[in-house]
Amino acid sequence: MTQFLPPNLLALFAPRDPIPYLPPLEKLPHEKHHNQPYCGIAPYIREFEDPRDAPPPTRAETREERMERKRREKIERRQQEVETELKMWDPHNDPNAQGDAFKTLFVARVNYDTTESKLRREFEVYGPIKRIHMVYSKRSGKPRGYAFIEYEHDRERDKERERRRSRSRDRRRRSRSRDKEERRRSRERSKDKDRDRKRRSSRSRERARRERERKEELRGGGGDMAEPSEAGDAPPDDGPPGELGPDGPDGPEEKGRDRDRERRRSHRSERERRRDRDRDRDRDREHKRGERGSERGRDEARGGGGGGQDNGLEGLGNDSRDMYMESEGGDSYLAPENGYLMEAAPE
Repeated sequence: MTQFLPPNLLALFAPRDPIPYLPPLEKLPHEKHHNQPYCGIAPYIREFEDPRDAPPPTRAETREERMERKRREKIERRQQEVETELKMWDPHNDPNAQGDAFKTLFVARVNYDTTESKLRREFEVYGPIKRIHMVYSKRSGKPRGYAFIEYEHDRERDKERERRRSRSRDRRRRSRSRDKEERRRSRERSKDKDRDRKRRSSRSRERARRERERKEELRGGGGDMAEPSEAGDAPPDDGPPGELGPDGPDGPEEKGRDRDRERRRSHRSERERRRDRDRDRDRDREHKRGERGSERGRDEARGGGGGGQDNGLEGLGNDSRDMYMESEGGDSYLAPENGYLMEAAPE
């Protein structure tokens, strides 16, 4: 197949040139004798430089040291600039300083969309305004968010300042009163929860005590005790009929006992009704299950014993199918598994 390949591909499979022949050496390099034998460096030590004449080594600055040096230089430069500006600053001859500082009100956190007319309409109710200066950025021309309002008199400025202070005091007072009211409500809720918990625990203890007393009475009376009514046994009396409680026959303790007694009766009657409903539901379920079992047994008996043959499965439930039953004919019996007529085993 290779003879059909083109020349450029045949050149890839061509063998390489043979390795050229070289005559062997007479002696190996380590076998040759040199005119100057090898020696150490001891004769050349005197040619070395004297360490005392060498220059001191230069130490390079680390990154942390360079950053600290730049920071220190920046602080020193800024301090010099501040000192120079303080020497040259004269507030009385400053062309940018206008108005009286004692009549000027500083307003901060101003919305960027607020205009000078809005500020004037908001603050001129406290007195006549002489000038409003809103500060803008020199680069972008956008507002910086603060302004200076100069009044005609000092009392307007003081009135506005006092109004703002009173507003902040009212706001703090309302927040404190709201927090105090929240704490009071939380304490009341915790007290109500504790009171309800104590009431429930006392009721549970009283119920357990009366239950123990009733069991003891039933255990002591034996079989002579009467059957309980539908609403349940009435709890034992708290004392003789003629004996009065600490608050009299109609005191709060007696009324509380009556309420607990009525509540227990209603709970007991509710439990009885729920138990009756469960019992009726179970009875209906068992009845339906028995009907289904009887129908299944009737169908199997009809299919195994021929058409119209009665094997005695009509009207029987699951319990009757679990027992061996004798059929009408001889020693045969019905198998409980499938209801078929089976022959008895020979004795």
